[in-house]
Amino acid sequence: MILVIDVGNTNCTFGLYQNDQLTNYWRLETNRLRTADELGMIVLNFFGHAKIKADHVTGIIISSVVPPVMHAMTTMCTRYFHSQPLIVGPGIKTGLNLKVDNPREIGADRIVNAVATIEEYGKPAIVVDFGTATTFCYIDEKGIYQGGAIAPGIMISTEALYNRAAKLPRVDIAAADKVVGKSTVSSMQSGIFYGFLGQFEGIIREMKKQAGTDPIVVVTGGLARLITEKSDLVDVLDPFLTLKGLNLLYKRNKTV
Repeated sequence: MILVIDVGNTNCTFGLYQNDQLTNYWRLETNRLRTADELGMIVLNFFGHAKIKADHVTGIIISSVVPPVMHAMTTMCTRYFHSQPLIVGPGIKTGLNLKVDNPREIGADRIVNAVATIEEYGKPAIVVDFGTATTFCYIDEKGIYQGGAIAPGIMISTEALYNRAAKLPRVDIAAADKVVGKSTVSSMQSGIFYGFLGQFEGIIREMKKQAGTDPIVVVTGGLARLITEKSDLVDVLDPFLTLKGLNLLYKRNKTV
């Protein structure tokens, strides 16, 4: 079994692949203070609950946008799974041509998502990931990664609204049926929902206009379904896009 790990700013996602099938997955809060032993015990508890033994893991791959977590994460892999993980970064074979000013600046998660999108859904494509930040990536008809856009994420934006506006409460993020709210809470929910929906559709339209093509639009991330459910611009909703990309990259880089 292949253990794939995506370390994001808010959550770490773990997945197990067997014969290219995702058999199990778990999410864990990203905590920069957590030790390798704490991580090991948590992950082994995940495995125990699923009745999977640690020695069933034959390989591990990690993508991360949180460098301070990586020492504990890689130590956990070697100590508890006796496997040196493959890290998505410079030197790894991705098969992806990055036509950007500085390829090293591109987050590992964006690269992994692009690889998965090309393999699963074709090209040209726009990949949108609703994570801590909302990222938009454009892949042209030749499969070249041309760059994209990065916007503040939904959760950090709503937290900023609550923290910086003294009289506004913290609200649940929910789909709003009407844009005109009748209370403070419904008005906030409307503004959040339609605001991010408008951001999503506006950036997609501008990307298509600039590219002069009609790319497939693939969305992923925790709040992707909620925000895009009223949009006609979404072609594919894939909550496991990043895990699929990690599995693909492991196969491309494993020793034969």
